[in-house]
Amino acid sequence: MTPAEFTTALRAREQLLGYWSLLDAPVATERIARLGYDYVALDAQHGLFGYSGMLNNLLAIDCKGSTAVGLVRVEANDPAPIGRALDAGATGVIVPLIDTATQAAEAVAAVRYPPHGRRSYGPMRSALRIGPDPADTHDATVVLAMIETAEGLANVAEICATPGLDGVYVGPSDLRIALGGATSTDPALADTFEAALVTIREAAAGAGIAAGIHNPDGPSAAKRLAEGFTFATVACDLVHLEQAARHHLTSARTPGATQ
Repeated sequence: MTPAEFTTALRAREQLLGYWSLLDAPVATERIARLGYDYVALDAQHGLFGYSGMLNNLLAIDCKGSTAVGLVRVEANDPAPIGRALDAGATGVIVPLIDTATQAAEAVAAVRYPPHGRRSYGPMRSALRIGPDPADTHDATVVLAMIETAEGLANVAEICATPGLDGVYVGPSDLRIALGGATSTDPALADTFEAALVTIREAAAGAGIAAGIHNPDGPSAAKRLAEGFTFATVACDLVHLEQAARHHLTSARTPGATQ
């Protein structure tokens, strides 16, 4: 899938599936990018890599045989990290902690070149993939706002109506905590959390933009897509590596265990 094809599909609210990466492991990222996912998202906020790691993993996502484009969850709603991620070749950015329409508009402006925004022109690598013409870049670059706070939820309709915003993305752990959960998976918050997801999905649908959500596994992602989310991420390489290693260790130490 090319950046333009991905952007067109996301803006058309077609269903897309992605994978989440925390590890600075380009060879592993390269393998994941060939599996059939529509995107691989690199976490530059909580992930374990710096700029060179982000760049090398974006290169890995663009490997021969890849089905995916690279997205980056930047560390903050700031023009500097947003510009670096895009210049490194990201097809889009996921911007955390968006609480208001004003903040969403700031994120959009950081992605778009003048006169539509305030992105600084310096496409060191992205020009090789998307093209140096700002108009081409606008057509093939997406900006997604994370809804993960009580304030963001309260303002989600206004956020979704922000001109130029391509979609919203639910950060479920932070949103659960923000809504009063004792932990990021507090079961006591289930009904409140599910009602919040309906509010977010409906706001995105009403504005005609994409709605995405983070998920721990494939079945959870399938469930959210069936409910009306338009894209879903399966997360993540570090956790899944640990789960697989634990499973094999348990199997090896359990008499008569089968794979």
